Amino acid sequence: MAFFTSLESIFSIILIILLGYILKEKKWFDDGFSNNISKLIMNIALPASIFVSVLKYLTVEKLISLSGGLVYTFLSVIIGYIIAWIMVKILKVKSGRRGTFINTVVNANTIFIGLPLNIALFGNESLPYFLVYYITNTVSTWAFGVILIENDNPEKSKTKKGFNWKKLLPPPLLGFLVALVFLIFKIPVPEFLHSALTYIGNIVTPLSLIYIGIVLSNAGLKSIHFDKDTVFALFGRFIMSPCIMVVLIILGAKISGTIPALESKTYIIQASAPALAVLPILANESNGDVKYATNVVTTSTVLFAIIVAIITSLFK
Repeated sequence: MAFFTSLESIFSIILIILLGYILKEKKWFDDGFSNNISKLIMNIALPASIFVSVLKYLTVEKLISLSGGLVYTFLSVIIGYIIAWIMVKILKVKSGRRGTFINTVVNANTIFIGLPLNIALFGNESLPYFLVYYITNTVSTWAFGVILIENDNPEKSKTKKGFNWKKLLPPPLLGFLVALVFLIFKIPVPEFLHSALTYIGNIVTPLSLIYIGIVLSNAGLKSIHFDKDTVFALFGRFIMSPCIMVVLIILGAKISGTIPALESKTYIIQASAPALAVLPILANESNGDVKYATNVVTTSTVLFAIIVAIITSLFK
């Protein structure tokens, strides 16, 4: 059951990537279209999506009651960053790939793949625990992960103009912080505005996947391969990341008592989700290795169906 559930969630994603690939092959998109997509997603659609998601899935009461779970999720992220950084040094990952490599190991595609899969496997009862991981993953990605990719710009020595304070608050993170203000102070959002932001936010996933298809078309299908950097990034995403979470849960159970089984399963599943679909867009914005980022996202998405089936079978 779990295997077929994961397959269904992955096949729809692959179909949209394939659509982008085919349309690019048919010359529907010019060379500047993919850059326009990345700007639209990063500066408009993604902040709107995060803003709406926080207000939809969170309340102040939930935020307080679930705060204990943040210890597990934030510790797993911190440990993941340390190990991923060590891996980058040992493997001598070249500039333009380092930020993508670390983000692949640490940050997961929770909202677009992790959320529907979690509900399909465990039901809506698991949603509060999912939100704990989602908060951690969002803060980790847009407060730190994106900075690693931007600082990994191979051309930074040519374009260095001093520190840009705006980088501390990228639009997606700003959307999250604004949503928290609305949530904590219970500021009402007009229905027409909420609907508009919802519609805009809903374009993030399809456009991100179409973008991947366009990049695959530009690079050619032969760009999908398992080189050293890709293999170890996938190892970190699918083996190291969930193992860190398992160890933390075991230690936490010994120190403070057993945590609910549904909570632990949710954290482990989310820690095993594939790489962020927006990684190629982030790499493109920072003159990074877009082909590598695309390869990591595509391969991790395809392999995830097998990984989640193995993990859910181990639960039993």
